[in-house]
Amino acid sequence: MSFPSPNLHTDPAQFPGLDVYVVAGNPIAHSKSPQIHQEFAKQAKQNMHYGLLLAQLGEFEATAEKFFAAGGKGMSVTVPFKLDAQAFADALTSRAKLAGAVNTLYLVGEQIFGDNTDGAGLVRDLLAQGLKLHSARILLLGAGGAARGVMGPLLEQSPKCLVIANRSSTKAEELVKLFAQPASDYEVALEARTLIDLEDLVKTPYPFDVVINATAAGLSDESPLSDLAAANIFTPQSFAYDMVYGKVTAMMQQALHRGARVSDGLGMLVEQAADAFLIWRGADLSKSIQPRAVLAKLRNS
Repeated sequence: MSFPSPNLHTDPAQFPGLDVYVVAGNPIAHSKSPQIHQEFAKQAKQNMHYGLLLAQLGEFEATAEKFFAAGGKGMSVTVPFKLDAQAFADALTSRAKLAGAVNTLYLVGEQIFGDNTDGAGLVRDLLAQGLKLHSARILLLGAGGAARGVMGPLLEQSPKCLVIANRSSTKAEELVKLFAQPASDYEVALEARTLIDLEDLVKTPYPFDVVINATAAGLSDESPLSDLAAANIFTPQSFAYDMVYGKVTAMMQQALHRGARVSDGLGMLVEQAADAFLIWRGADLSKSIQPRAVLAKLRNS
């Protein structure tokens, strides 16, 4: 049985009378965002359409301009265009400035604002799964855009410490400097390590309550952690979270072997989408949408 190919070029002009939103990326056909926003729209009784928009590499600005000029109301932005979206926006929210990237564009009058809902989505997913982030020891693997995008909301939870571990220490140390002030404000010990440091009982003398993989290693069935590092940082009390979704990644398997709880990043995807939906359609709809019900439906589909 064959299914029709999804329309990868949503044109607002084709949906008269509807507010039109899209997720822009490359590739984009695999995205679950249309399903998620369709469920939110149904729950909140919103008359809108949410589609896909394939932007060619190097052409994000032209693609976004055309979409908004045609009457588009808002845009979710995914890999690899979050930095392009930041440059495209006329103005940035404070959390988008801190994240250094934009995943949500929206209109305020004639201006296009850029926001970043990734960190808030991650934190809400972790809390919904019963994790206590306040006073927790958190390890963040990776120091790229995905890690930077979630650091602000993680620090706001006032963990005991937030350790950034990266292959090279330079990028991790840059993030420590960049987030030194919010870390101080929330009284969080913010530290940089190399991934090799995680194998060393002197440099890493304690396991972690929460380990978050913000690297892309899971996409290629690899783990950023050596087995020695995994043995050092995971206990049965640990929680391992991989931002990659739809499979049990190598890092999650390492955690499971040591009795830890694990989660993929599908809940983060749903929760960050909920944030974007409320930005576009109004915060007063927060009681009308049920992100965990949408997540459960995705898990069972």
